Amino acid sequence: MFGTVVVGVGIAGLARIRDLMNPMPSSPSEHLKLAGFVSRRSFGNINEAKQISLEDALSSKEIHAAFISTENRSHEETIRMFLEAGKHVLVEYPMALSAKAAHELWEMAEQKDKVLHVEHIELLTEEYKQLKKEVAGKDLVKGTLHFTGHVLDENKSGFPAFSGIARLTWLIDLFGDLTVTSATREKQKDKNYSRMTVHFETANK
Repeated sequence: MFGTVVVGVGIAGLARIRDLMNPMPSSPSEHLKLAGFVSRRSFGNINEAKQISLEDALSSKEIHAAFISTENRSHEETIRMFLEAGKHVLVEYPMALSAKAAHELWEMAEQKDKVLHVEHIELLTEEYKQLKKEVAGKDLVKGTLHFTGHVLDENKSGFPAFSGIARLTWLIDLFGDLTVTSATREKQKDKNYSRMTVHFETANK
């Protein structure tokens, strides 16, 4: 069995705990054993999974891999700690708030001979797979991707572009590399409202 720990118990972290506690029959998850979860908040137990300290998770010889499901801004530091401790790491997208930091983390994982895997789970959904089939072989002339959400804490989630970067990755996966041609941001603090509008161009303009 491969010992794991979940770090962060937001929506993604709770889903990880649920799936690790109840793996699908005959799936690779059956070979993973959840040793516990780490959170800044005090929970005790969640679905029979026990809360452990970060120090214990880093030092335990029973834990071989960490599933990081914290806010974007803390990903880089948490990845570094677990790689330094000799653990494999799976992290929710995005891995870091800069390309420079991401490259450093890849190099660190390589030096430690550990797996560093970034998971963008939206790209594995049936809805997305269907969308990819629909655009295959077609030329993009013009298109719009619009999505909404609640206003995020920039201190935890990073600049608003990072709140939406998972969706922007759809476009790159569907249409190849993109170049930003313009970007604007509108804020209405009294209404707790923020909107970012970005225009991209594909390689063939």
